[in-house]
Amino acid sequence: MSEICVHSNAQLEVHRRGRHLITRFKQPSRVLATCSVNGGLREDLTHLINHQSCEPVKHQERFEVITGLGPVAYHDSVCAEVGIPSATTALMGTAAAMQYLGIVTESFADLSVTAIVTAGVTGNAGCAGDPAHYDEQNGVWARCSAPATTDKPAGTHSGTINTLLFFSCPVSEGALVRSIATMTEAKSSALTELAIGSKYSWRPATGTGTDQFALAAPLSGPGLRTWTGKHTKAGELIGLAVRRATLEALRWQNGLEPSYTRSILHALGRYGLSDERLKTAMEQRLSAPAYQLFKDNWNPVIYEPQLAAGAYAFSSVLDRILCGTLSPGSGRECLVNQAALMGAGLAARPEDFAHFRAQLAHHACHEAVSKTELHVSALEIALDGIALGWKLKWSTEGRTLA
Repeated sequence: MSEICVHSNAQLEVHRRGRHLITRFKQPSRVLATCSVNGGLREDLTHLINHQSCEPVKHQERFEVITGLGPVAYHDSVCAEVGIPSATTALMGTAAAMQYLGIVTESFADLSVTAIVTAGVTGNAGCAGDPAHYDEQNGVWARCSAPATTDKPAGTHSGTINTLLFFSCPVSEGALVRSIATMTEAKSSALTELAIGSKYSWRPATGTGTDQFALAAPLSGPGLRTWTGKHTKAGELIGLAVRRATLEALRWQNGLEPSYTRSILHALGRYGLSDERLKTAMEQRLSAPAYQLFKDNWNPVIYEPQLAAGAYAFSSVLDRILCGTLSPGSGRECLVNQAALMGAGLAARPEDFAHFRAQLAHHACHEAVSKTELHVSALEIALDGIALGWKLKWSTEGRTLA
């Protein structure tokens, strides 16, 4: 099978070959990798491989092949498939396509940092500290019975951010390890820009449950770097390269461009709003003609900029309540204000905010509730605001669609 060169410098070459992305080192390199077979800090590796190990959705047959072989046998089989020695290769796997690479190089003075990223977040994006699904005991994985914190369905194994990070100058062992923190913060900042939510809690996502990486720098040469924190130029280059490459990979793999994330489904998705939930709620709240018109104009509604802005504000206020910045006692009133803005925005009647606020005021009259109870009931306040906005958008002389 033919190979296509996607990146090359004095230290290494990176080629795409079908479902595989192969890095070949031209000189001895210090490598830090998550590979379960040849991972850790190494100075004897000759190759790195990132590969598409399965399709993103419901590829159970392939998943069973991978788990059935076990890490060592699967590692060897992938290396054999592309004719590379398994003993000196570190491996990463993902459901993301190798066609959707994000490749960014950032430079300053004698240092260049290159990030090559494959990324998908629609399956198992999560926040550090979310409930676990598995526990390992003596090499055996068992399903956890951790209590669920939301009513969201459990994610799958179809989501991974894999990062290759290459330095043009030698990097000390400590600095290479420190790069992990800078790289991870950069990855998380990309998810923040796109407002990616956890699939397992209400929190914003910080990564996925299967993220992997491999970092490499030449063992010898001029320009040794001994620190890669954010205050250094090396840290700045890491942050810029990884964030931009992650955003580019997600743009192609998941279609996650900033303008596409403006929908109310994206803004409130981590609080349980899906297209199904929204349609069901509007069917319950609107007359049949109003609901039909709502469905017929689905995209203009969910992407309406004033409604989306209100939804993001609602989500941010709810975050602050659940984080303890705002008290649950005043939380419902705060959310009612934001829901009224959503309704007024959808109706294109910002001057009538007070009217919308009055129509939703009954939500604020409930007794103070716990953060958990508010988490469950908050979405109903937002849905009432959306329904009210749609009812009143085309009203004239006191008449409405409902």
